[in-house]
Amino acid sequence: MLEISNLHAGYSGNAVLHGVSINVARGDMVTIIGPNGAGKSTLLNCISGLLGITGGTIKLEGRDIAGEDAYRISRAGLLQVPEGRQILGELSVLENLQLGVTALHGRKPTHDLRRIYALFPILEERGRQRAGSLSGGQQQMLAIGRALMGGPRLLLLDEPSLGLSPLLAKTVLAALGELNREGLTILLVEQNARAALRATNHGFVLEQGRIVHQGPSADLARDPDVIAHYLGQAGASAKAVAPT
Repeated sequence: MLEISNLHAGYSGNAVLHGVSINVARGDMVTIIGPNGAGKSTLLNCISGLLGITGGTIKLEGRDIAGEDAYRISRAGLLQVPEGRQILGELSVLENLQLGVTALHGRKPTHDLRRIYALFPILEERGRQRAGSLSGGQQQMLAIGRALMGGPRLLLLDEPSLGLSPLLAKTVLAALGELNREGLTILLVEQNARAALRATNHGFVLEQGRIVHQGPSADLARDPDVIAHYLGQAGASAKAVAPT
């Protein structure tokens, strides 16, 4: 579904990604974990066309999409749920969901309101409510629902559990797992590395703009180096002060 080879990117001449290569197979649920400032969000923004690259290739189902406008990439079925949700707070919940349809551009929908309401019943209950008045967890559900309305073939998510209570984070990840079991290919960046590895099939560890570990998620969760540097308490506190 997605093939990234030797990707380089950065901001204002400052390199952030250094030769990143990852593959996401059709139907997989894959996570990218790593410390703050590793380049995880940068990588997602390159894939979705929000940030240009300085080298390498990004192929979606064999088609090189590097350098294409973000709206063209979304119309091809690659949709991103951004960090911070970025819903339109003055519009209603239903209006936000309806806006997601604009990404279809003639493609057949894969999810409708009925399916999204089944995943997240609170969105139906709050359909006429101003989206900005929702809780953080409800806004995250809305952001995912809006993306689903656009008929994703590949769904990217940037920190879906950020700022959520453990219970809401578990609910969101469980919904993503259900979508994946239905056949949706998912790539997520997640701060909660343990939860991400439990929820996914395959994982990549990104540090200082380079892939330093990769493999089946269950294997990464048992890897002593991954545990020491990315899952353990000591490792987590040390990584938290890494430069951006």
